[in-house]
Amino acid sequence: MKLHRLAVSGFGPYAAREEVDFDLLGADGLFLLHGDTGAGKTTLLDAVAFALFGKVPGARGDVKRLRCDYADRDTPTYVELELTVRGRRFRLKRSPEYERPKKRGDGATRQQAQVSLTWVGGWTGEGHSRIDDVAREVEGLLGMTAEQFFQVVLLPQGEFARFLRAETAEREKLLEKLFGTERFLDVEKWFRERRAERRRELARLGQAHRDLVQRVAEVALEDPPEGGGDQEWLSSLLKRLDEAEREADQAAAQASDRRAGAEAAWQEARARHERVRRVREARRNLDRYAEVEPSLRAWVAERDAARQAAVVVPAQERAVKLERELDAAVAHEQAAAAAVAALGYRGTDLRGDGERLREEAGGLTSLAADAERQRADQRRIAQLDRDVATTSQRLAALVTQLDEVPSKLAAARTAVEESAEAAARLPQVSGLAAAAAELPRVERAFRDADEARRDAVDAQQAAREALLRIRRERLDGMAVELAERLRPGDACPVCGSAEHPSPAQPVLNAVTAADEDRAAEDDQVALDRRQRAEQEAHRLAERLALLREQLGDRPPAELEREHRSVAAQAERWEARQHELAELEEKVQRALDQRGALERELAEAGAQRAQLVEAVEERGARLEEARGDFPDVVTRRAHLSDLADALTALATRRTAVVEHGERLADHRLEVARLAAAQGFADVADALAAARPAAAVAELEIRIREVEKTRTAAESTLAELPDTDPDTEVDVAGAEERFRAASAHATDAATALTNARTRAARAADLAERLRTAWLRLEPVEAEFAELDALTDVINGQGQNAKSMTLRTYVLAARLEEVAVAASARLERMSQGRYRFVHSVEAGPRGTRGGLGLDVMDDYSGQQRPAKTLSGGESFLASLALALGLADVVAAGAVLDTLFIDEGFGTLDAETLELVMTTLDELRAGGRVVGLVSHVEEMRQRIPTRLRVRKARGGSSLELTA
Repeated sequence: MKLHRLAVSGFGPYAAREEVDFDLLGADGLFLLHGDTGAGKTTLLDAVAFALFGKVPGARGDVKRLRCDYADRDTPTYVELELTVRGRRFRLKRSPEYERPKKRGDGATRQQAQVSLTWVGGWTGEGHSRIDDVAREVEGLLGMTAEQFFQVVLLPQGEFARFLRAETAEREKLLEKLFGTERFLDVEKWFRERRAERRRELARLGQAHRDLVQRVAEVALEDPPEGGGDQEWLSSLLKRLDEAEREADQAAAQASDRRAGAEAAWQEARARHERVRRVREARRNLDRYAEVEPSLRAWVAERDAARQAAVVVPAQERAVKLERELDAAVAHEQAAAAAVAALGYRGTDLRGDGERLREEAGGLTSLAADAERQRADQRRIAQLDRDVATTSQRLAALVTQLDEVPSKLAAARTAVEESAEAAARLPQVSGLAAAAAELPRVERAFRDADEARRDAVDAQQAAREALLRIRRERLDGMAVELAERLRPGDACPVCGSAEHPSPAQPVLNAVTAADEDRAAEDDQVALDRRQRAEQEAHRLAERLALLREQLGDRPPAELEREHRSVAAQAERWEARQHELAELEEKVQRALDQRGALERELAEAGAQRAQLVEAVEERGARLEEARGDFPDVVTRRAHLSDLADALTALATRRTAVVEHGERLADHRLEVARLAAAQGFADVADALAAARPAAAVAELEIRIREVEKTRTAAESTLAELPDTDPDTEVDVAGAEERFRAASAHATDAATALTNARTRAARAADLAERLRTAWLRLEPVEAEFAELDALTDVINGQGQNAKSMTLRTYVLAARLEEVAVAASARLERMSQGRYRFVHSVEAGPRGTRGGLGLDVMDDYSGQQRPAKTLSGGESFLASLALALGLADVVAAGAVLDTLFIDEGFGTLDAETLELVMTTLDELRAGGRVVGLVSHVEEMRQRIPTRLRVRKARGGSSLELTA
């Protein structure tokens, strides 16, 4: 991968478009990117990463805020990168998602993320504009994911120092991302899941086996054996059950024979007892018959007389009914005569006069309808007078209301316009009010941050002075350190002599390498604190300036009052619009109602005039036809009522005559029926009559007495030899049968239970033997799988306590350690090299990912955490370069960036690092260094300076 050109616009601290020509910048193979802290050096590396993968490395990628706060509203935010990968040259242009100000009015519009890939050379295919397509194309060409690219191309500040000092778990996470060992994690998971599945199956089969043993023991009424039982136990149990079944069968047969004999004796005793009881009962019934025989003859005579009188009773009831009907007809005739007299009739021809009066009433029918219509029209005229008065009042009130409408409409429209204007101004006023509220807090925060920055600067300067002082003192006492390493017969590293006549002697309170390391660490901590404090103070200063520029000279209280006023007006906008719409609708309804009322008045007046004319013309005819009555309807009703009363009286008189004739005829028929049944008169027949229920009761009483006598005589004839005084012991025979039956039932139940137990045990025994056959191979298979799973997951027989995934990562880490050691030995002049450790850590920590350093000066292996600041940088750089070599695995990385860390090196070590970097650029590779160290500017002639300004950073190429 070789970078050619980079352009950024509105990105990070770059407010305008800035370009970097990597072909020109990296012509010498090594260039420097420098500038003030916070000016945007690292942002250029972020831009390269964002162009390729759509995200930036480290914690900066979590913020997802890439647009420059100082960019003009019309300046777009994008990154454009032109590069060559595997002989294909292409251009990437990518824009993040961000909020840009609206072109009209206030507020912001969301700008969606966009990307395009255009081929420049080495390939003739079509470009891409979809984010997914570009991502697949870039990863396919580079052969690396975003995380791998960030580690092997962009060597970020502090990342590998943390990796060097990291614990096993943290180091493992990073290596997993770089080397993609997820498939080995899947293998471990597959084995664990497979073992869990087999364990569940084994547990299920084992539980089924134990359940079968338990059930067999329960069927045999025995306790289950310890250890799960075996074939010998099962055979012995089945044999005991067979013997118990045979014994129960013999006992059941004997008990059944005894029960049969007892049952026969009991049935014979019951039969004898029943014969004696029947003879005794028959004798008692004959004695009772002799006592009731006189009453029986009277019951028979009463029953026969009641049956003969039953023919006369219905006829007599019909005669009584006819008498009641005649009385009712007479009463109706008298009432009809009184009604005719009340109507003033004095004639004798009832039917003739009735027909004449009905014809006269019929002649008045048409005039009666006119009279009814006359009354309805008069009521309608009165109602129209009332309606006209009411409508006139409503119309006058409505006209008065409409006179006030124009002023109300004007006021409502004015209020809506005021609220609309306030709603349009509200976002701007709200922003100013929020800025006014934020200003005091930002001022306080800036004062605190500026004070913290000054403290941090003082502390860092003090730490740097202490470091320089300690280094001078150590250099002054370096002869003592060298003398301590001298051994008789070994060459002196300074003069080369094997003799050491007067080595330097130790002095009190001499400065050691450990003192220098601690001072370097203190200096680095103070420097980090200073940088953070300066960045925070710079951020707050920019925010404070922006707030003051937004507010101008307007007091915060005035802005707050204006915001409350405008917000109140804006909140009422919809309500006022609704009120205006309701008022306009109300006015329209009032206008429609006024037209309707005016039409009602006109229609009511015309209708009343027509009705008055018709009423006057009809009234003359009705006055002539009413006669002596109040009106025609009353006269017609009188004639109709009198005609109906005359007809009814004639009908009632005819009915009275007919009812009298029928009653006389029926009385003669009743007397004839009484004589025919043998009674002297009707009164005798009615005295002999009885209700049907009484006759039925007499019949039942007679039949029961005769039935009892006949049954008693039949029983005595059937059992002539039975002595009624004989006593039979039925209870004793039954008791003996019950005891024998219970014993036989118990014996049969015992036999059934024995057979059931034997059959059930045989069935369960067969199932148990099958379960034994299934369980044995599963146990063997699980034991093998369990041991293998433990080994793969770093347990059991795994002596190194390394999982499969850790083992693979350890192998890759060993490759990284070998590659990094070659570079570290050159940069440390043969003193240090990396040592990969597979030993388990303390407190059971997983092994395989240990990384220490071997110090050839002391011959001791020690943790990387013990390295000084400069040594840590050398080790981190060597590790990063070694990791890049391993991860790239043959991919040509023509461009490489190294971010910061050179400030911790002394002149000699820096020279070694520069020599190593010179080796990196061999073969056309370009190495970019990101640093603000002044000495780097002197060593590297070609550099890109980032100038920091309030309105956005800018780039300057120098050589």
